[in-house]
Amino acid sequence: MQGLPDITPFRKRLSELDSQMASADFFQDQKRVMEVSREHQRLTKLLDLHNDCEKLARQLEENAALENDSTVEEELRLLAAEEKCDLENRLQKAKQTLLEAMLPPDSSDSRNTVVEIRAGTGGEEAALFAGDLYRMYCRFAEKKGWTIEPLNSSPSEVGGFREVCFLVKGEEVYKTLKFEGGGHRVQRIPTTEANGRIHTSAATVAVLPEAEEIDISIRPDEIEVTICRASGPGGQGVNTTDSAVQILHKPSGMIVTCADERSQQKNRVKAMTVLRSRLLRQRKEEEEAKYAATRKTQVGSGDRSERIRTYNFPQNRLTDHRIGLTLYSLSNLMEGDLDALVDALQQADLKLKIEDLLR
Repeated sequence: MQGLPDITPFRKRLSELDSQMASADFFQDQKRVMEVSREHQRLTKLLDLHNDCEKLARQLEENAALENDSTVEEELRLLAAEEKCDLENRLQKAKQTLLEAMLPPDSSDSRNTVVEIRAGTGGEEAALFAGDLYRMYCRFAEKKGWTIEPLNSSPSEVGGFREVCFLVKGEEVYKTLKFEGGGHRVQRIPTTEANGRIHTSAATVAVLPEAEEIDISIRPDEIEVTICRASGPGGQGVNTTDSAVQILHKPSGMIVTCADERSQQKNRVKAMTVLRSRLLRQRKEEEEAKYAATRKTQVGSGDRSERIRTYNFPQNRLTDHRIGLTLYSLSNLMEGDLDALVDALQQADLKLKIEDLLR
């Protein structure tokens, strides 16, 4: 059909899945059953959408023929002319829905997500901003009905965090948060500023889909585990046992530390969760880099070095530099009202992917 990619590969793939599902040993592997059944359902729906588009296209052609047929009564030709606009709109919407269905699903979209926030340039103010970002995401998670599980944190003496890492659990968490990765810049008057001058500080955010052991295999000889005493700001809450865990992944050089729990075993489990998620993200970035020279199929890479957003408090303004979006509702956004921002980022990413699909 004109304006759409060739449907033949999708029909061929569905036929292959039909053959797999008909095999005698198909139901012996339940994980395979779920994966194949899910893909079969998606492709069946896709072909149904394509059939709907073809039906509307035929109706539009018949309508045009009727409108231009001088042997037909004028009343019928006028009626055909009136229906033309409605049919064109319905066909356009059907094509858009079909194009979205043709995009390959991101297998990570439904995963829980590890979020890491680190204070960047700006000293104490950067740590305070990192704390504000953490609070913003916690509020957003609360509104979504998600749960937050702290993994590791390094509080700042003046408040906020030098670094904070947490796991977000819920429905389609990674799909919603994956465009938050990158550099976040803040412009405001710090509480420590006596002369009322606006300062610029920064924090970085990394968003990692939670990895399972089946995704990333880590051999015992690939890691070096160090146990030490957790540090704290003082008072009764200081951990006085050797429970903090630091894990070095030798092949990649990655180091993960976790000290939030009083249990050494719990800290080790959480550290391994972060490590596997980082390694899964690294593998995904390496795969995406193969196509980076010829394709741009997402709004942002999530790289910490990429400055994605500016938070200007004096003007109550948030600007996302990737899509050129400016919102004058920063106070609400910092309270976790991120739906409008997330929707805009998802729509921009969807547009880029469809453009790439049509090339």
